[in-house]
Amino acid sequence: MRLTASAGAAWTVVDLLDSELVAPPRVLPFAANAVLFGADPAGRRDSADALDRAIDFARRAHLKVYLPPGTYQVNRDVLVDDVTIEGAGSWYTIVKGHGVYGKAEGSHDVHLARLAIEGDVRERVDTDQVNAVGGAFSDSTVDSLYLHHTKVGLWFDGPMSRTRITNNVIADQIADGLNFHTEVTDSVVANNFLRNTGDDCLAMWSEKAQDARNTFDHNTVQTPVLANGIALCGGVDNVVSANLVADPIREGSAIQVGSRFGAEPFGGGLRIADNTTVRAGTFELNWKIRLGAIWFYAREKDIAADIAVTGDHFLDNTYNAIMLVSDFPVKDKYSIGGLRFADLRVDGTGTSVLSARSVGSASFRNVAARGVGAVGVNNCGSFNFPPTGQRRGCCRTRSPATTGRRSCHPRRVRGGDRNAKRCE
Repeated sequence: MRLTASAGAAWTVVDLLDSELVAPPRVLPFAANAVLFGADPAGRRDSADALDRAIDFARRAHLKVYLPPGTYQVNRDVLVDDVTIEGAGSWYTIVKGHGVYGKAEGSHDVHLARLAIEGDVRERVDTDQVNAVGGAFSDSTVDSLYLHHTKVGLWFDGPMSRTRITNNVIADQIADGLNFHTEVTDSVVANNFLRNTGDDCLAMWSEKAQDARNTFDHNTVQTPVLANGIALCGGVDNVVSANLVADPIREGSAIQVGSRFGAEPFGGGLRIADNTTVRAGTFELNWKIRLGAIWFYAREKDIAADIAVTGDHFLDNTYNAIMLVSDFPVKDKYSIGGLRFADLRVDGTGTSVLSARSVGSASFRNVAARGVGAVGVNNCGSFNFPPTGQRRGCCRTRSPATTGRRSCHPRRVRGGDRNAKRCE
């Protein structure tokens, strides 16, 4: 690869560059080649009907459907069930227009791989079915797709289970990158790259029934324009682990756990472990408050599940690293309780390590912080922290007769940084 500046240019700025080692086009000789069924790789004719014919034949013959290199215009959603569709690679096989959907009653054994879906969605209309992948897929896989300029990259309406979403690139969506919406269970979203979504990049939304036993793992999330990098609304026994979330822009932050949008209450456990957030903790323009890089929001119900936040790193936080908040009209009605924070690292905050604006309780163990902009703990609500003793270096509550805030005192930590603070 070579980058060349324009002739005579004094200087050139490259503000974003994605690079990828691209493999040669993949060829599947023993498959139902969609071109033989009338699909047009030049993109001049609508290929939706041809794809239907190839899918029907492949299902009867127990073959895969193969899309050779080319651009295929598809002017309606393609319904799939019990079929594998593979392209030559996302750089070579492009489906342009509409996407791939499961049947209304749910599809099974659908496997999509190695192609791009390029939409042309320019405004958000929530009733429009213009997502790249949609519906309900059980016992299915979506791997190595490039999803671009659709409303939502992948929107799944359960019930569905045992589906794996891996190694995809999801960029420039009008709304979410991926949403597990209602009764998605035992499924995994791993090793995906998401950037520049108009709503949550990754979401589990238990609106009518619980999403359960799902995992978001080792995903890279950048610049959600609106809302959160990773959002959880309700759910049972889900896991968010080893993800990198950077640079949320507004109306949300890196990771949110919320009782909102009509979601079922959290139940069982929730594990948020070994994630890294970078430059998160945005300013919420509606409430005029500063959010945390990770924030818990009790708006419609209590948050009372067994929630453990362990091993996470919160780096270069714009405002708070951790926030516990209720909407003002219900600030004394709904609580956030039973949270366990352990083995956390906070490196730089504009304001606090922890901002508590809700009724509730939480425990903290081995939380190391340095570069704290204001105070370690800002307790603006009726949050009942466990007693921490009076050891030097631990956060302890000031007398109510003074400020009502908490203070952290400098202490030496590993590495000898005198400016570090440790709260336990």
